[in-house]
This record gives sequence, C-alpha cells and structure tokens, in this order.
Amino acid sequence: MTDALVPRQAAEPAGDGYFRKGCNPLAETGRSKLQNQRAVLNQQILRAVRMRAGAENLLRATTNNKVREQVLLELSFVNSDLQILKEELEGLNISVEVYQNAEETFSIPLVPLGLKETKDVDFTLPLKDFILEHYSQDSSEYEDEIADLMDLRQACRTPSRDEAGIEMLISYFLQLGYVENRFFPPTRHIGVLFTWYDSFTGVPVCQQNLLLEKASVLFNIGALYTQIGTRCNRQTQAGLENAVDAFQKAAGVLSYLKETFTHTPSYDMSPAMLNVLVKMMLAQAQECVFEQIGLSGIRNEFFTLVKMTQEVAKVGEVYMLVNTAMNQEPVKENIPYSWSKLAQIKSDHYKALAHYFTATILCDHELQPGDDEDQQEKAFSQLYDHVPEGLMVLAVLKDKVQRKQLGKAHLRKAIVYHEEALRVCGLCKKLRNIEVLQEVLTAAHKRSLLKYAQQETEDDFLSLIQAPDILSKTEHKIEAIAPQFSKVKVKDFFHKLGPLTVFSAKQRWTAPRTICLHQEAGELGFSLKGGSPVQVYCLDPVCSAASAGLKEGDYIVSVGGVDCKWLGVNEVLEKLKSVGKQPVEMEVISCQDTAASLHSKSATYSMGMQKTYSLICLAMDEDKIDQTKKAPLKLPFLSWGTKNRQKAASTLCLPSAVAGSSQIKKKLSPFTLFNTESSLY
Repeated sequence: MTDALVPRQAAEPAGDGYFRKGCNPLAETGRSKLQNQRAVLNQQILRAVRMRAGAENLLRATTNNKVREQVLLELSFVNSDLQILKEELEGLNISVEVYQNAEETFSIPLVPLGLKETKDVDFTLPLKDFILEHYSQDSSEYEDEIADLMDLRQACRTPSRDEAGIEMLISYFLQLGYVENRFFPPTRHIGVLFTWYDSFTGVPVCQQNLLLEKASVLFNIGALYTQIGTRCNRQTQAGLENAVDAFQKAAGVLSYLKETFTHTPSYDMSPAMLNVLVKMMLAQAQECVFEQIGLSGIRNEFFTLVKMTQEVAKVGEVYMLVNTAMNQEPVKENIPYSWSKLAQIKSDHYKALAHYFTATILCDHELQPGDDEDQQEKAFSQLYDHVPEGLMVLAVLKDKVQRKQLGKAHLRKAIVYHEEALRVCGLCKKLRNIEVLQEVLTAAHKRSLLKYAQQETEDDFLSLIQAPDILSKTEHKIEAIAPQFSKVKVKDFFHKLGPLTVFSAKQRWTAPRTICLHQEAGELGFSLKGGSPVQVYCLDPVCSAASAGLKEGDYIVSVGGVDCKWLGVNEVLEKLKSVGKQPVEMEVISCQDTAASLHSKSATYSMGMQKTYSLICLAMDEDKIDQTKKAPLKLPFLSWGTKNRQKAASTLCLPSAVAGSSQIKKKLSPFTLFNTESSLY
C-alpha cells in the first residue's frame, strides 16, 4: 500500500487532534489487493453461512419429505461452496510472494499473517447518550472527540507496513483502554456491536464487548510485524537483523495476546492457534539468523563448517516442531494446509543442509600433521548424540577410508531429505507455483548429488554405515520480545470528562448541583482534600455552603463557570478566595450508592475476573442482536454435518465458577486490563 501518513492539520505538532492516517484502501498494490479479496471472501462466506442456517432451520421445521429432500440438496451445494471459499481464503494466506522484498532474492519465502478484517462501527449515538446519561454533560461538546476516535479506528483498518503503522495500531489499542473505562460499565452493554472476521476461516465473530476489539487489534499488530519481517531485504546484514527483530516482536505480541485474552471467541485467536503462530514466527526468526551468519559466505574450513552444521540443524529442528504443532487438533482443521507443508519442506531442507555440511567436513578436510587433534575431535563429537557402532570419532578423523564412508553416508541422507522436500512441494498445488522455492530446493538437491558423484564408487558395496542424526546448537537464542506499549504516548480523547480515577463508567454520580457560596469572616466553612478533582472535607454543618446543599465528600467540578475537574487543592482554593466578599457559584457532584460491580457476561478477558467462554455468532442480523436466544457450541468450520444445526442469534457466554476465589481490586486507569510490569502500567 502507499504511505499516506499525514496529520489532521499539517501545521500542528504531534499532540491534540493529531494522529496518523492509514493507507489509501483503493491503492492498487499487491498487499491491498489481497486484503480487498479477503474482505470480499469474508462477505461471501457470511452469506453462505446464513443460507446454511436458514436451510437447517427449514429442515427442522418441515415434515414434508419432498421439501426435506430439496433442502438437503441445497445444503449439499452450500457446504460445497463453503469448502471452495475456504480454499480460496487459504490461497490468499499462502500468497507470500506479494509480501516479500522487491529485490531479486534466492531465499525460501517467509510466511506473513494477513490482517483481520472488520466492519464499520458508529460510536456516535451510544457514546453521546452515555455522556448525557452517565456524566450529565452536554454530549454535543464531544462530537469532535468521537469523530477522532472513529477516524483512528478507520485508519487502523489499512495501516502502513512500517513502524508508523505499528505505532498507529498501538495508539488505538491504548486509546481503547481509556474508552473501555470511560464508556463500558461492567454491568451492562451500551449498544456498540463489534464484528471481526476470522483470519483463517472468514467466519464473523460479533460481540458488544470491547475486549473483542482490543484482542483483534493486538492480532493485527502481530500480523503487521510479520509483514514487516517478510518485507526486509534478506540480502543485507541490516535487513536480516530487522527481519529477526520483527519476527521476535510478532511472537511477543501474539504471546501476549494468548496469555491475556485467553477466551477469545475466534479460531485465529484461540490459545492453540496462537501457540502455533508464535512457534512459526520464532522459527522464521531462527531461519533469518542462519541466513545472517552465512550471508558473507561459508568458508570451507573445519570449525566454521561444524558451527554452520549445528546452526542449520537448529533451524530444521524448530520447523519440525512447528510442523508437528500444526498437525495437532484442533489447529489442524483451520491452519492452511500449505503452511503445514511448507514447514515440513523447510524442516527437511535444512536437515539436508546439516548432513551436507557434515559430509563436506569429512570429505574435504583430512587431518593434517599440524592440526590440533583434540580440538577437532571435541568439535566434531558435538555433532552427534552417538557415533555409529564400531566407530570412534578420533579414529574416523584419522582414517581416510572411514571418513569417506561416513561422509558418503551423510550425503545419502542429505539426498533423501532433499528428495522428500521436493516431493512434498510437488504435491501441494499452492507451493508448487512458488518458483523461488522450487529453484532453491532443486539447486540444493543437485549440489548434494554432485558432491556424492565426486566420491569414489568402487567400495560402495562396503558402505553399510548409517549416518547418525545431527545435534542442533545455536549461539543466537531466539526469544519473543514482549510489546513495549509504554513507548507510544497517547492522550485520552475524552480528557475533558475529568480524571479517570473518578469519572469512569464504573462509578455513578449525581448531576452537577449549583452551590452559591458566601464567605463568612473570610472562612469557607469547609476544607478541601485529594487530587483532581478536589473533595469537600470537614464541612461545618451550620455554614452557608451546607445550608445551600453542600455535602461532606462532594467533588467540586467548577468554580465561577471555570472547569476545575483537573485542578488541585491549592488552585481551587485560590479561585474560591479570589472572589472576596462576592458570592460565587460552584458546581459539585456526589457519589451515588451502587451495587457491587459485576463482570461482563460476555467478557473474553481473563485477568482479574472470572473466566468466561464466548460462542461464535454465525446467523445474525447485521444491525440487531436478539439477546433472548442461546447458542450451542460451534463445531469446526468444515463440520457441515447434521450435528451442527443450532445457530446463534447472539453471542452467548458461559461463566465458570471459581470456588474460593476472591475478586481482585482494580485500579481505575486506562491500563487496568494490561498485565505487564512496564513502568507505564
């Protein structure tokens, strides 16, 4: 996409009313085309799912055999269409060439994540109604702030593929922390419906809970990091370093999402799926580390080859673990088939390279009189868990025949792995069409065949040695990098409402009352305490302020028409005493007694509240939710059988009781729901 990051007003500094805009959604770039195709497929899948739900309802309602036969026939067509649409969506997920660096490369492509799509959300009426009803303020004064929030959300649907796009997504995520505490009380919904489409199945998930919005934005932050990583130029040292950093940060964001939002009602954000995605991102970072080490060329030297053998064996090992994780339930049914096969191909390819490097050590480096035997024996022995029966490492290094036999055994194993990688690649239609992948695998296979052909063949009938597996080892440990939200500074759009510790959705206040204050002998008749806003303290019950309706514990929100919600004790006292003997009007509010706050019944967030489970809404009206109906647990996306007949008309949650658990007291801050040790929180 094209970069269109401009401020609301070019002359303004980064501050109030300033934020980056997203890319042009109509830009004719490869990435934007893929996202537009994804949006179209999501709508087609939604229509097909609704048709299936309607057909299933008719099937349950009718007793006419002829109608039932016709409905069953239509259901078979709908299920076939859904299967085709899912395959098309998988094709978009494996369109990795679009996201790679534009430079000519000869590297195996890396896999990025596509951004989750969402529908437009109109905050205007719900937030204005809430401001009027809950805060007793003129909601028309906040139209610009609401518009800024909606503009920022719209921009986040098309972020630029760079650090500016990441910063914009994080700023919206942090802004949602303020919005949640300002406008989303824990005991009820305010009527804002959030709809996000599953990245792998296209199935929509709809909730009135802001936590779905926050989790989806986090997923897109991780996805954008993967796109930044694949875009890096892997032919330069700096490009590879940036790629490693991007994939580690992507793994950190996805890991944070998995640990924090543990019950999101979307397959792509389930703990099992996120666990696989984290493994895949760390594996790609490890792959870039190996490329970084060998970027300047691999010297044909004994100890250098030993080091490279262990490094490349580590890459093959982590991809083997990724492939294993992708083939486990319940991830197996929703992960793109081509991703699993690509992980298998990379595992075989890098294992083959490990055996090729080992064979090169044995065939090209005979032990010379001036070489350090002990050092070579120690280094080479680290490649094996155990040596073949009847062989000793030092004896192999000294004996030319044994070296050649063991080297040829490693070459044979390398060729077997290369052939398996080519076979799997040929069986997968999506991967078969990636030319650079075919070229890399074929070139590596030919190199091993050529190396094997260069060795003597007279004693092949005596070569009964089986090459042992290579032990992996890396000097560059790859770990997920936790997201650093504190680096992005965000100002609350609704700062005018007052300090969040007081003016939040969790606390109820009376409408502002006007108190006409007269000073008596230079005394106010009360004291002030607290921060912002200040609170009435030690009120004299016979003073004029008490007679006018002032109460102990009231908060002063304005003095003489000047807003005082953000002023301290000294500043408010100065305003009160500056009027002298003239009466002054001030507005105060009182706290209303409310029942203990309850957790949201459709929460997907787990920190500090009971764990709840949310189900996916498939057959729903786009604008309304019938909250009186219940939904059964949704079966996997392709389970179109007769068991999955009940369709939900709303999102339903099943809270789980936690015996003996005590409710955690929460601080009223925009970051209450962040579980991190960062200094910001």
